[in-house]
Amino acid sequence: MYNYKHETIVEADAESTFAWFEHEGSFRRLMPPWEVAEEIRADESLEVGSQRVFRFPMGPIKMTWVAEHTGYEPPHFFSDKMVKGPFWSWSHDHHLIEEDGVTKVIDEVTYQVPFGPLGNLADRVLGGRLVRRRLAQMFTARELRLQRDMAQHAKFSQVKRKRILVAGSSGMIGTQLVAFLDTGDHDVWRLVRRPVKDDAKELQWDPSVGVMDESMLEGFDAIIHLGGEGIGDKRWSKKRKKMVRDSRVDSTALLSSAISKLNQKPEVFILASAIGWYGDRGEEELDEGSDAGEGFLPSICKEWEAAAKSASESGTRTVFLRSGIVLSGTGGALGKMLLPFKIGAGGPMAGGKQWMSWISLDDEIYAIHHLLMSSESHGVYNLTAPNPSRQKSFAKTLGGVLRRPAFAPLPGFMVRILFGEMGVTLTLESQKVMPNRLMEEGYEFLHPNLEGALTDTLGSWRDLRI
Repeated sequence: MYNYKHETIVEADAESTFAWFEHEGSFRRLMPPWEVAEEIRADESLEVGSQRVFRFPMGPIKMTWVAEHTGYEPPHFFSDKMVKGPFWSWSHDHHLIEEDGVTKVIDEVTYQVPFGPLGNLADRVLGGRLVRRRLAQMFTARELRLQRDMAQHAKFSQVKRKRILVAGSSGMIGTQLVAFLDTGDHDVWRLVRRPVKDDAKELQWDPSVGVMDESMLEGFDAIIHLGGEGIGDKRWSKKRKKMVRDSRVDSTALLSSAISKLNQKPEVFILASAIGWYGDRGEEELDEGSDAGEGFLPSICKEWEAAAKSASESGTRTVFLRSGIVLSGTGGALGKMLLPFKIGAGGPMAGGKQWMSWISLDDEIYAIHHLLMSSESHGVYNLTAPNPSRQKSFAKTLGGVLRRPAFAPLPGFMVRILFGEMGVTLTLESQKVMPNRLMEEGYEFLHPNLEGALTDTLGSWRDLRI
């Protein structure tokens, strides 16, 4: 048997910290940001007998992990054990010790590596470092998420908790946003296209045919719309372009019209948009006051934002999120880059002089939270880090974080051959976008610089406590 211990200092009392863990969303927030994990079930409690189940890839197969809670003494202790999973045994105790309003969270894990004696032998040959390094990465990620989430919620602790409806809750951003808002004790509901699940906080709509019961929106304090077909998921044909456009414009128009007719309108309507609004702008520095560009994405973004006119004119505070490249180790643009960079085949594209305006996934979530909770925030906001990067520099930084070379060039004509118009637009066009309005409102970026953002996203810290 092996033992692992990790300590986290949280600037909050034990009761508040324990309450964070008790929310269903904490399970998703504690998942390392580079792990592709599918949550199957999470009971709404840490009490003895409750379970949390998730599935994750392990090579060519998917492994299921079932954790069952075995101890529960709020607000100072809870524990769980692995009922099914990749280890031969796994027991995890959580101790919360408070002193002068500060809580020390002590994680103690006792585990047995797979394959019995053979597993023990392999682990000894490697000095026990392989598993311990993975554990150190995982618990460092958990430490940072817990500390940062608690700090973000504390900024608005005096503001009333909200009843929030989120469309696009299953996407890369939506999944983490819903989990984060849940840990802040908000009442979060999902607006979904599929049939609703029993005992879930879900409402159904079908924007593709304009179907929605408008009355079900009554009573929500905030409605957040993040939905839409993936812009970079497939090559752009005429049919694909129409799907990308309609999934955004039509659904927004449907929600906006419904909001304008409500007796009890929400305080705020938050709508995803994109820096695609600005188009290919070379060296020009862009802010929220810059004009729209020309081309497919600018035309969609203009229609997309205009579709919220009914809600805005009805008096609902309306916020537009012009997001840049959102960095996540499990999806989006970065997720697609990782394999070639991990094998040393990454590098500058078409010379690499084009500007890339990016934002870490946690800054995306925390910025949305800021705009949600700040009653004076309205209008257009660029959700990009304050230090955009040229593509060549981005590639070099990513290679450095992964400890891989990053000098393999990809000519522009190859991008066009491989990915068509979609690839050219998303990888070769230049946009140097600044988040002026967020900074003017006092939002402090967690990751203002690219190296720190990539390091946290990919778990590539050099000073792990092994």
